[in-house]
Amino acid sequence: MDRYVLNRLQRGIDLLTVNNPKLEKSVAKGYATAGVSLAPAWESGHNTCPNHSTECSKHCLFLSGMGKLQSVKDARIKRTLMYFEERDKFMQLLNADIYTFVANAQVLGLEPVFRLNILSDIRWERHGIPQRWSMFRFYDYTKIPNRRKLPPKYTLTYSFSGNNLDQWRKALAAGQNVAVPFLKELPATWLGHEVIDGDEDDLRMLDKAPCIVGLRAKGPLRQNPQSAFLGDNHDV
Repeated sequence: MDRYVLNRLQRGIDLLTVNNPKLEKSVAKGYATAGVSLAPAWESGHNTCPNHSTECSKHCLFLSGMGKLQSVKDARIKRTLMYFEERDKFMQLLNADIYTFVANAQVLGLEPVFRLNILSDIRWERHGIPQRWSMFRFYDYTKIPNRRKLPPKYTLTYSFSGNNLDQWRKALAAGQNVAVPFLKELPATWLGHEVIDGDEDDLRMLDKAPCIVGLRAKGPLRQNPQSAFLGDNHDV
């Protein structure tokens, strides 16, 4: 992403994250994506991923890329502690950041969109955030199967975790998309559904449904080719 665009989008915001390689791909398609980077699972002492599995915890991207830096890890944990221990302050800052980010994106002629769970799995609809900002689009990945009655502009892509195959067969049958990591080349189909390339961008709300969102294995997962977390290891 052009450094000017990145700096302009980040200007005046605190909790939201713009400087993320996956999120940055949105700009080429006319979107500006901002997210919230919390510490996953129990990394902060509080659980932000209620349906995490042993496999997804083991291969989480928390310590990949910039996450290897202690300063980045500390910042994610600090935000997470604020979310659990200073909820009102967190929500005030988040809403202020959304307001500012929208203005920043619109100055650049970009449509603002939001992914509030970069590494976590928080039910943001319970906090009324997508409802309050219903004029804008939100999207997330989730492993929670019973998130129902979502706001119209909040799109969820369900994540395969290696041990929830039956659950996500039902999700596909219901017309919902499922994200699956692969170590080898992305297959043309999986579970009898077309596989699209989820690494081309992070704009999951634009995906056709139902389909498999294929993701190439990253971080620790690449070092464990036998992991049940990988779609390659399931005969479907």
